[in-house]
Amino acid sequence: MKYAIQVNAGPFSAQAAHTAYQFIKAALGKGHEIVSVFFYHDGAYNALRSGSSAEVHDSAPRWSDLADQYRIDLVLCVSAAERRGLATFGTDGFRVGGLGQWIDACLKADRVLVFGP
Repeated sequence: MKYAIQVNAGPFSAQAAHTAYQFIKAALGKGHEIVSVFFYHDGAYNALRSGSSAEVHDSAPRWSDLADQYRIDLVLCVSAAERRGLATFGTDGFRVGGLGQWIDACLKADRVLVFGP
């Protein structure tokens, strides 16, 4: 099964980002494929490293490590990042993209899951 995952919640505001991460690990462990993880709305905060914002938990390294280990495409929505003033921060393991990349991932996936509001 191929999944496209959208994360709409930040690492400090809800359980959704953590649940998405745990789902991805479990799916990969069962042999499923993650086509892409798209970070949208407050989900853009997951790309920040400590020191970028006083409120941010350091969740970026765990996403980056997961992407490196399993070759997962992590896409940070450019519009969501810019609206939150994040465009100038580093995004190790993440690439900046738009809704076109998300639509492409959805077309390639068997299932689309959205975590967060």
